[in-house]
Amino acid sequence: MEANLLQQYSRNLHGIDYVVGDVHGNFSKLSRALDAIKFDLTVDRLFSVGDLVDRGPESDHALDWLKQSWFHAVRGNHEQMAIEFARGQLPINHYTSNGGAWNVANPQHVRAELADAFDALPIAIEVETGNGLVGIVHAECPLHRWQDMHDALTGPNGEAFRDAMLWSRDRVTHENRDTVEGVRAIVVGHTPLVRYSSLGNTIYIDTGGWIPRENRQFTILDLATLMPAFQPTVALWDEA
Repeated sequence: MEANLLQQYSRNLHGIDYVVGDVHGNFSKLSRALDAIKFDLTVDRLFSVGDLVDRGPESDHALDWLKQSWFHAVRGNHEQMAIEFARGQLPINHYTSNGGAWNVANPQHVRAELADAFDALPIAIEVETGNGLVGIVHAECPLHRWQDMHDALTGPNGEAFRDAMLWSRDRVTHENRDTVEGVRAIVVGHTPLVRYSSLGNTIYIDTGGWIPRENRQFTILDLATLMPAFQPTVALWDEA
């Protein structure tokens, strides 16, 4: 199943659009966070920065969430690992060391179903809001202009760009505060923080709600305001 690598969503005229950080198999905890912000399944939409699976106890719920009309995710590096493992492209020890033991235990037809569903996820999403266009990718955007995204993903160097969007931490490592032009903000996960933070117009929202220590919580941003609807309170970088 071939993904639409860049998916576009028009402005939500009837409800609120939110985006959540990495879930990593903690869907019950995410449901409680949605209850806390009074998420309305009939009109609101929830976008995800990817990494729905691995490490948490409910990774097998990911397919059910992806079937919901109000839930939309980009592909994360953990979805990519599930794809590669199902197709014999990833060593089992590497996969299990990154939280994939739950899927290793699945029969092959389930691994294939997961791989097909994850392969259908886009690498990037853009959402129109009342305050401008917002982009969503898993790790970071390596481009200077968001409008170059489609050509970058589908061009001769597309695989390298896709890998960067799934895996790279260059912006964080070098504290790169350059603005990506043509978009109000880009929301990403991948790099665990204790509080959501930003570099330029890139906003990091993986606040480790999946980490079973220190009462960590998910961050959920309102895409129109780019303000947290649900967030932790401590502002420190965490270990990657």
